[in-house]
Amino acid sequence: MFYNFWAAIIGFSIYFFSTLSGASIPFNNIVGSLIAAAVAFVGMFAFRFLLGYILYMPGDELFKGLDKENERMREQLANNESDTADSGVNNSTMEFKDQSSEEIAKVVQSMLQEEESVKS
Repeated sequence: MFYNFWAAIIGFSIYFFSTLSGASIPFNNIVGSLIAAAVAFVGMFAFRFLLGYILYMPGDELFKGLDKENERMREQLANNESDTADSGVNNSTMEFKDQSSEEIAKVVQSMLQEEESVKS
């Protein structure tokens, strides 16, 4: 509210002194200045809201659950890496269980055969 009153005083002063040298009736100058002060007072609410929205910094409470989630995921990843490293040591040959890898191998073989036929 303090800044709103300062904005109202500044708005009143700027309007009053800019129209003081004019040839209009002094009463109109004062009424116009009061209207300018009211507009500046209300406008300061919007300005302070926008400034607060731009400069908002969320608290640590927002990220507490995220830290726990990240730690849990790191532990799972470390367990998975150690499991795959252990299984790789035990198995000397690697078998592909994925059927799409077999399909890829067939496509590569057919491309190599086509390339050899083009060279010949």
